[in-house]
Parts: sequence; structure tokens; C-alpha cells
Amino acid sequence: MSTSKKYGNWALIAVVMLLFGTAIATIQFKVPVVMGDIMANMGMDANSASWLMSIFTFVGIILALPTGALAKRFGPKTMLLAAAAIIAAGSLLGAFAGNGMVLIVSRAIEGVAFIFVTICGPLAVQKYVAPDKIGSATGIWALWVCLGSVVGGVLTPTLYASTGFVGVWVIYAAAAVVFAIVVAVIVKNPSEALEGAADAPTERKVGYGELVKPNILLFFAAFLVFNMTLMAVLSFGPTFMQQQGVDPTLSGFISTLPMLLAVISSPLFGALSDKLGRCKPLYLAAMLVMGPCTLLLLTQTGPLMWVGAIVMGLVGLGGPVMCLTSYINVLGRPELMSIGMGVLMLVQSLGQFLGTWLVPLLLGPDVSSWMLTGIVMCVIGFAGTAALALCKFR
Repeated sequence: MSTSKKYGNWALIAVVMLLFGTAIATIQFKVPVVMGDIMANMGMDANSASWLMSIFTFVGIILALPTGALAKRFGPKTMLLAAAAIIAAGSLLGAFAGNGMVLIVSRAIEGVAFIFVTICGPLAVQKYVAPDKIGSATGIWALWVCLGSVVGGVLTPTLYASTGFVGVWVIYAAAAVVFAIVVAVIVKNPSEALEGAADAPTERKVGYGELVKPNILLFFAAFLVFNMTLMAVLSFGPTFMQQQGVDPTLSGFISTLPMLLAVISSPLFGALSDKLGRCKPLYLAAMLVMGPCTLLLLTQTGPLMWVGAIVMGLVGLGGPVMCLTSYINVLGRPELMSIGMGVLMLVQSLGQFLGTWLVPLLLGPDVSSWMLTGIVMCVIGFAGTAALALCKFR
């Protein structure tokens, strides 16, 4: 049976998945731009209100491994559809929350759906897209968080002004459900026989112990470092720039420019990996620039600052696509992918946490040791590159 008969249109599947993922990510990022009004209406202080966003990372750390196990049992598509139902329930609870605590609980429920999509989206691409198009499809899918953050930041204020708090929560939830229905219809294999074979449980049981191997740990180390350096820029780049007199709006734009440029690098790296039939050289190129670009964005305010942001966006942000695309080759066994994806997302969450934890320690109590911080993060970036270079891709 030819590939065209075994698999659906890869671009259609990728775009449908992207729309669904963007709807889920928009729900995560609907809060920051209306945080002030939420705090006033719910009687929340800054500390409690911060949980409306940080609860997502917390839930991700707690549920990454269980979600991987559930994906192995029920399949990625079922988990994605479950995510839509969960996020609808969480959003409806939040829409009619009477106080800040209930709203935080509703955000935790939404966070469960978010981690479901984070883990099961790449698994669905691996399952439903032809092998020679997985890189291209992953490159499109990987934009979901970036686009969701943009849509959430741009659309929410206008929607909030016209429909109010309840309107924002209900409309975004409805959009997620609608796109989930589209996923249910589009994301499937035409061959029922193939579908059944793909869903059939493997005879050999797999466990997390099989992921604790030197080669796989090197792969995890590289992805951990990638997230540390990226989070250092996203979290502390604006602070450095503003200390140097950069306008707050401009500093915010520059620090998020790499994420915006991922709209170019993510699909491009995915397509190149399909054409080359290899991921490691592209992944190495992405990792190689993360350390130096982090150094530039935490120490420079002139032309080098722009160079750092642009290179990180056009080259460095191709890294996540290569990580997701090549992961199955590093694991070596397809049946490890479900639990393996849970572990990979746990590594991502830990990297993001370490990035926000280490930088303040390096900066010192007066938040002034920017050169030291940049150099240390650059060295860490090179260490991650070395780990990836030593990792063997099958």
C-alpha cells in the first residue's frame, strides 16, 4: 500500500492540529493582558494573581509523566479530544468563579488540558503523518504556543471590552471545542486496518527505566539547556534592557522577537529535515547559537542585541522542532514514545524552572551582574551543545 493511501494529507493534518493547539494556548495566555481587571474584580493581590499563570507550569511538572502513560493507553487522538472537554469544563468554571481561589482552581483544570496537548500533539503527528513528512508537519505544529500567545495578547483586550470576563472565557472555550471536532473528523488514517494496527497494544511492556540510558540522558540534557537559555532571555531580557534605558515596549518586543521569528524557522527546519533525511546537524546548529545569543541579549543594547534576537529566532528556535522530530530515533523503539514524551515535557518544565531560578542567583541582590550571568548562560549553552553532539541518532 502506498504512503498516499496509508496516510492523510500531512499539511491538512498539521494545520488542523495547529488551529486546535493555538486555541488551547490562547486560553493559557488570555490572562496577562487583563490581569489588572481580574485582580480588582476578584479581590486578588499580586502574589495570588501570579498563580493564574504559574499554575500551568506547576501542573505540567506534576502531570507530565502520568499524561505520557495515559497517552500510551488511550492513544494521542483520544487524549486531545479529552483535552478539549477538560478545558471547556475549566473555562466554564472560571467564567462563573465568584472568587480568586475558584478561578485559580479553574486555571489548574485548564492546565491539565494544556499538558495533554503538549505531550499528545507531537505523538499525533508521529502517528498520523507519513514518515517522510513528519519534520514538515512538526514544524507547523510547533507554532501553537507562539501563535496562542500572540492571539491571546492581541485579541483578548478587544474581546474583553466587548463581551466582558465571562464572554472571553466562554468564547475561547467554544473555539477549542469547535477545533477539537475538526480534529476528530480530519486527523485519522483512511485505512481502518492501519488504524487498528496502530492502536494495538504492544506485547512487550515498557517502563521509565528504559529511558535512563546515557545516550537518552544526553538528549535530555541538551533540551534542558535549550529551555534554560530561552527562559533566561524571555524572563530577564526586558529587565536588563530597561536598566540600560531601553523603552519598556521595545524591550518586550525584542525579548519576544525570537518567538515571533519561530514562525519562519520552525516550518523551515522541519522541511529541511525531511529533505535531508537527518535532524542532528540542524539541531546542533540551533543549539550552537543559543548560548551566544543569550549572552548578547543579556549584555548588549546596540546592534548586537538585534543580532542576538534575530539569530536566536531564525536559527535557535528551530531547535524544538528538531528535538520532537528526532526523539523517536534517539529512543530507538516506537513503543517508548508515549511515556518518553511525558519525560521530555518534564525535562522542558524543569529547564524553564532552572532558567528562572539560576539567573537571579547570578545577578546578585542588586541585579547588576549581567556580564557574569550572560557568560555563565553562554557556557551552559555550549555544554548543552556538547551533550547533543555526543548523542547518537539512529
